[in-house]
Amino acid sequence: MPDQSTARLRQARAALAVSFLLQGTTFALLVTCIPEIQQQYGLSDGLLPVFLAAVPILAGVGSITSERLVRRTSARTVLRVVQPAVCLALAGAGLGGTLWQLAIALGVFGLLVGALDASMNMLGVGLQRRYGRSIMLGFHAAFSLGGIAGAAIAGLGSHYHLGLRTLFGGAAAVLIPLALLAGTRFAGRAELGDAVREAAEAAARSIPWKPLLPLCLAMAFAYIADASVSNYSVKYLTDGLGSRADLAKLSYLGYMVALLLGRTVGDRAVQRWGAVPVVRTGAGVAALGFVLAAAAPGPWAGIAGFAVLGLGICAIIPQVFAAGGRLFPDDSDAAVARLNLFNYVGFLVGSPLVGAIADASSYRLAMLAPAALVLAVLPLAGHFAPTRTPELAYTTG
Repeated sequence: MPDQSTARLRQARAALAVSFLLQGTTFALLVTCIPEIQQQYGLSDGLLPVFLAAVPILAGVGSITSERLVRRTSARTVLRVVQPAVCLALAGAGLGGTLWQLAIALGVFGLLVGALDASMNMLGVGLQRRYGRSIMLGFHAAFSLGGIAGAAIAGLGSHYHLGLRTLFGGAAAVLIPLALLAGTRFAGRAELGDAVREAAEAAARSIPWKPLLPLCLAMAFAYIADASVSNYSVKYLTDGLGSRADLAKLSYLGYMVALLLGRTVGDRAVQRWGAVPVVRTGAGVAALGFVLAAAAPGPWAGIAGFAVLGLGICAIIPQVFAAGGRLFPDDSDAAVARLNLFNYVGFLVGSPLVGAIADASSYRLAMLAPAALVLAVLPLAGHFAPTRTPELAYTTG
């Protein structure tokens, strides 16, 4: 490959990593400010799960719509448009004062996030095919780094009593130019060649659901845990443990730091001990994190519990994708696409589940529900073994 082409691929990879980082920052700003959103819009605890559940539903719609748009244009074009628009939607969420305005803001945010997630990962898959080796984990690590930045910014905003208008509007004013700048370096046909088309053709081929179902369940359980932290860790600290609002933001920040640290050593752990022991250990550690958070006597103990949870979850989600790819090495993109659907399933179940239990009893008890579900990964761990059996043979076309 010529040096100029190699340099262009590196620029495209760096630009996409920036895109993931910006998305992590945007998402963290929104979810860590849920208590402030409730206060500004007068959103009750009973209605909160309804609003939170609507976001992943609309994200699924946005993801499907995005796939159709990509066929007509390109993943680069869609991503260039939707990422700045997501930042604008974040700013819009801080401007209103009535429930209908919040519903519109979160609805737009959900649709755009789904399109953003799909187009980012399409470009990532295309770049990975061009590189000929796994590079997706680095993009997701960039998302975790962005989550750390977003939670830290939200904590500072709460400490200095910045309103949502100032916090979200100021963040959008910085993030939008960065998104536009990164968009000038996204990979196009010159860099990807037929990689995106090949990935789309692979995704269109028929593969059986049955071998993937255990992995789909593991993905859903892992994302139920992730959704519980994303949407309720800050609220648990403020309402359940009496934490200051700025200190409560550290619950999500600690979780994202643990995810990032875990992802830097996760591959080495799998190489040394194997996927099955790592997944089983991760499920146990994640459940322990929930228990520690539920039993926490104060905010700092709760923050530590969520950090422990992050160390456990980080081992599960990447291994779900890796196991799916091993099952169908010729159509790994199709397998990954199906598994990724259960990301939304987990978010759809997790937020209403925790919210309903908290509303009926307490946040401490609500934290134990996802702990029980993540333990359900233990009997599924055997499906992460790097082996294939003849029963997995299938035909395409």
